[in-house]
Amino acid sequence: MTVALLLIGILVLLLLRVPVAFSFLGPGLAYLVLTDQSVGLAMRLVTNSTASFPLLAVPLFVLLGVLANRAGIADRLFDFALALMGRVRGGLGYVSVGVSLGFSWMSGSAVADAAALSKVEIPAMQRNGYTTRFGLGVVGSSALIAPVMPPSIPAVIYAGLAAVSTGALFAASVVPALLMAAGLCVVVFVLVRRQPDIVQTGFSWAEVRRTGLRVLAPVGAPVLILGGILGGWFTPTEAAAVGALYMLLLGFAYRSLDLRVLPSIFVETVLTTAAIMLIVSSAALLGFVLARERVPQLLSELVLGITDDATVFLILVALLMLVLGTVIDATAVLVLIVPILMPIGLRLDVDPVVLGVLMIVSLMIGLLTPPVGTVLYVLSSTMKVPVGEVFKASVPFTIPLLAVCVLIIFVPGVVTWLPTRLGL
Repeated sequence: MTVALLLIGILVLLLLRVPVAFSFLGPGLAYLVLTDQSVGLAMRLVTNSTASFPLLAVPLFVLLGVLANRAGIADRLFDFALALMGRVRGGLGYVSVGVSLGFSWMSGSAVADAAALSKVEIPAMQRNGYTTRFGLGVVGSSALIAPVMPPSIPAVIYAGLAAVSTGALFAASVVPALLMAAGLCVVVFVLVRRQPDIVQTGFSWAEVRRTGLRVLAPVGAPVLILGGILGGWFTPTEAAAVGALYMLLLGFAYRSLDLRVLPSIFVETVLTTAAIMLIVSSAALLGFVLARERVPQLLSELVLGITDDATVFLILVALLMLVLGTVIDATAVLVLIVPILMPIGLRLDVDPVVLGVLMIVSLMIGLLTPPVGTVLYVLSSTMKVPVGEVFKASVPFTIPLLAVCVLIIFVPGVVTWLPTRLGL
């Protein structure tokens, strides 16, 4: 009954559009007061939850993404992709997927990806005969590649919670992210056949060379970051710091950044990091309450009473993540659910890395579903269209994303192949 009242309180606050962190924090504190627990305990739980070495990489990866956005890297990638695909029918759809894929190597945030690219790509599509609905769908769904492809902020958080190698999780995420991009391209191929008014742009090798030279230096960022991590030269935290410094120098060299904009960059980084850490800390308090009420043990007994098959367990996990991702921020879900599901997965011999990648991919689909889908609200705000219209546009593009989840469940080798080849 206590847990039920707690969850009802959280749900009511979420429906009232109270920020996720405070929706968790309020009922958690109320529980401590009503059960005569020390409020000082809450302070210790909240502060200790963020005192984790892997989480030190989060603000640096956030800074890297902000710098890449402000330095105009997305625009350079867009120009190069457009030069390559200009004469292909539906080329701007493929360009959108390709640019999101390329930008994801430098930005672990779907929201940043959607905000940066929608202002460039959707107007370009409208000018060339594509429907606004198509543009909203392809840009929104492509943005979901960013939190999956390393450097991934959700992966850093999961690695810290599950005590698995961040490098292994990064490597494991590469193939699923590429499969997501390939699946989205298939949907683009199908949908552009229904748009007869599409205008194809010209193709010039000179333009390909010119724009290609402009992206050579930005491509060095993911090589430096991931090569350093997977090669054992850097820890993820060190790689994030090196990548941020590289992007800062690149911005200065391109003159797209200067000393005057640095304060606003740091403020944006601090605000984003603070929001993430506040969710992590409030979810940790709620996790303590659930643990005190033996919820993990009860759920473990329930799941093991339903099945002792690893595949069925992964199906249940994916369904749970799809549901939770529609109403709760992905970071909060990871902090709450990983400590509960990890022991069950280990008892069923589920690879923690496979479990992590499945959870992250499933949760990211929630970014395109109401009521919490933040990518929906970003696109609605930037393009001045109703949230419902953005959601309708995104529905066809969720099919390949769901297909990737199914593939991870039944063919876990798509996750474990690259880490195994790299010896991680």
